[in-house]
Amino acid sequence: MLTIDGSYGEGGGQILRTALALSAVLDRPVLIDKIRAGRRNPGLQAQHLAGVKALAEITRAEVEGATTGSISLRFVPTQIAHGAYRWDVGTAGAISLVLQAILVPLAFASAASHIAITGGTHVPWSPPFPYVEQILLPTLQGMGLRVSLRLERWGFYPKGGGMVEGTIEASNLQPLTLTRRGSLTEVVGLSAVAGLPIGIVERQRERALARLNSLGVPCRIETSSVQAQSRGTVLFLLIKCEGGRAGFSSLGERGKPAERVSDEACDQLLAHLEREGVADPYLADQLLLPMALAPGSSSMTTTRVTEHLLTNRWVVEQFLPGRVRVEGGVGEPGRVTVEGAGR
Repeated sequence: MLTIDGSYGEGGGQILRTALALSAVLDRPVLIDKIRAGRRNPGLQAQHLAGVKALAEITRAEVEGATTGSISLRFVPTQIAHGAYRWDVGTAGAISLVLQAILVPLAFASAASHIAITGGTHVPWSPPFPYVEQILLPTLQGMGLRVSLRLERWGFYPKGGGMVEGTIEASNLQPLTLTRRGSLTEVVGLSAVAGLPIGIVERQRERALARLNSLGVPCRIETSSVQAQSRGTVLFLLIKCEGGRAGFSSLGERGKPAERVSDEACDQLLAHLEREGVADPYLADQLLLPMALAPGSSSMTTTRVTEHLLTNRWVVEQFLPGRVRVEGGVGEPGRVTVEGAGR
């Protein structure tokens, strides 16, 4: 049984998600110890448990340690099974992080699966659903992953209650080359609120348009007032370039002006464009898993190497040694090359 140190590097939940996904696809039992040991609330939390339980159900796994606060988890998968699955995070825990755990494994099932996940769709410390829908999924679809997801209900912190549904078909992964960004062609976005005055979305939109006007490309930002169990506000911005796309977002909170929400998303976008690279920092670490399981050589450039990326590389190499090379230091532009296992 392979043992993984859950406190290595960045030491967060991504170690758990990547390790369990690789365990499922490669049919290799794993023991993850010291889970999130360096965090303020160490061990498994609700959104981590949702991912564990989802993968355990998909793989009919034997599991020990799947309880709140557990710092050790033993996971012994069997065959990945397609089916109709429904999971509830039970809090505003991020649906997008559960999706990170189950999307690639379900693509290795023998037939299509339907999924429905309840939880947070626009919550702190995780990609909001528009990022999943408009950045991650198109990139994975370019690798041959056949998946479609839709937002059924919005879910802001603290109550969550959002829902994402969709279908993941049996897929044959292909290598990916994402190394030349090319020219910026368009910026699109969404400014949305739930349970708050519509004027907030207009302020977020106008501030962003004023700041992005200097880019010299078409820029359009839609506005929306939506229903959700908790109040919330979000600005999501997507840049389209000849060789790829990237996404940036910011969430509102009590006492945070609409203009500051807009500035946070715009600052991320402009910082990305000032550097060389295609994948934004959030996409780069999410692509390591499918690249490692696809056949042949994959490569990408990123505008910023992160601790998340380096930690995820380490996890992949515990299962598949010597297959991932990262050039560039933390905080700098970098290049990633992966020799896939072709699972």
